[in-house]
Amino acid sequence: MSQFIESIKVEDQEIFLSDLHQKRVNQTFSHFGKEDSIDLVKIYKNLHHDEDGLFKLRVSYDLDKRVRTQMIPYAIPEIHDFQLVENNSFDYSFKFEDRKELDKMKMKSKAEEIIIIKNNHITDTSFSNLLFLKGKEWFTPSTYLLNGVQRQHLLKQKKIKEAEITLQNIKQFTHFQIINALNDFDDMFIYPIDRIMNLPGNEEYLDL
Repeated sequence: MSQFIESIKVEDQEIFLSDLHQKRVNQTFSHFGKEDSIDLVKIYKNLHHDEDGLFKLRVSYDLDKRVRTQMIPYAIPEIHDFQLVENNSFDYSFKFEDRKELDKMKMKSKAEEIIIIKNNHITDTSFSNLLFLKGKEWFTPSTYLLNGVQRQHLLKQKKIKEAEITLQNIKQFTHFQIINALNDFDDMFIYPIDRIMNLPGNEEYLDL
């Protein structure tokens, strides 16, 4: 039985973007032919979490509605280098708990984090969506692997736009940042584009 996960931001006892997380869970159950789903807000309330600070609520579940939860203190990571890694067959359209393929790609890389290239297009890192800066505007790749809740939220708020970002045009962008349920749009965590160690034209480009 496939296991799925949701990683949900809880800060000062408040749960964030629960409607978008719930929508994704409901879509997962529906896609696999199940009418009922699980209630994430109810699961959170039943934990009686009473600590302030930033936490990741990790909800692991299967289609029989068996649920495991962990409440994990969270700190936003600063990543020192990134590497483009090509994988044209990788599919992560549902948030599976099994990350073996992602871990395998990371182990082969020479950097702390990977950016996955699929059919010449920029997609995601191993744990987040991406934003790229051109001028004063932020863009997110239209070729994502997983349509993350933070990505959906920022698009809805019109803080970011979608764009086709490829190996050919990535150098038109000056900076980038990572976003997911725990990592908001944040001017404090912006990386220069050359933090990607093997940009096209660099000697180490896709040299695995």
